[in-house]
Amino acid sequence: MNIHHKITDLQLVHPFKIARRAVDQFRQVISVEIDGGLGETAPARFYGETVETVQIAFEIFDSLLNDNLDAIQTVMAQLESVLGGNSAAKSAIDMALHDRLGKALGVPLYRLWGLDPNATPRTSFTIGLDEPEIMQQKVREAAPYPILKIKLGTPRDLEIIRAIREVTDKPIYVDANTAWTPKEAVRKIRALVPYDIALIEQPTKPDDLEGLKFVREHTDLPIIADESVKHAADIPALVGCVDGVNIKLVKCGGLLEAMRIIHVARAHGLQVMIGCMIESSLGITAAAHLTPLVDYADLDGHLLVANDPYVGVTLEAGKLILPNRPGIGVVPKGDT
Repeated sequence: MNIHHKITDLQLVHPFKIARRAVDQFRQVISVEIDGGLGETAPARFYGETVETVQIAFEIFDSLLNDNLDAIQTVMAQLESVLGGNSAAKSAIDMALHDRLGKALGVPLYRLWGLDPNATPRTSFTIGLDEPEIMQQKVREAAPYPILKIKLGTPRDLEIIRAIREVTDKPIYVDANTAWTPKEAVRKIRALVPYDIALIEQPTKPDDLEGLKFVREHTDLPIIADESVKHAADIPALVGCVDGVNIKLVKCGGLLEAMRIIHVARAHGLQVMIGCMIESSLGITAAAHLTPLVDYADLDGHLLVANDPYVGVTLEAGKLILPNRPGIGVVPKGDT
């Protein structure tokens, strides 16, 4: 076997809810090891993947990994030719191959790509849906984090934002997770303007690009596409519909495709956010190495977890601090 994997249950600090998904108490992630390289994925049913589908994909991919693992683009292209989709499974392999190569060369990923580790942004911290009073308490507990992402998508959205603003004046990103109709989005976004909202993420259904365009044309806040963009090929159709795109490694298939998305988005004049699922420091740190290239970071998945098994990227006043160890740069807790 070339791909060695294990399933880990990440226990959440607080139950987590978004507009389209019920409360989660824990999240299952799959970590992989390929010739010393580490990777991780957190499959999402919304994108058609589960722990079981990832395991099946690994069985298919295992025999395709040969001695030329340094040629990551060639390896990933071969996996894509054999089995389309399955981005979460591919993301773990892509990540492990990058970690392996960085370790072999003795350099962190950011140096492998020629990026400046001092150019990382501050990350937002997510407040999941709940009763307004509970969300207020979560905001108080998030005191160390300078930017908040507030999940909306309920009949009480304005009540929630009013409650949040009673306890903080921090910048706020609003994420509706596809919950609003276009006209509803326009009404709500206009009503949110007085509350000093920095941006709106995915207000409408993923495939309703005309709806996104309608929202953007009738509101003044930046509109960021998340569920509407999975791969670089999705971006041209979004031009004129949104102001930016949100990349997630699990969603796009790994670091190679994430880099492509960044360059294609920039070529079309779009802003770039890099986000995450609920993941350990392994997946979050891999994504963090790309952050010198983006405008916004929403890399807080590991901060929502009570039993993170790794140590990697850290924060200083919310700013992402990349580890200087080779590859992704994570180590198991207790090994630092």
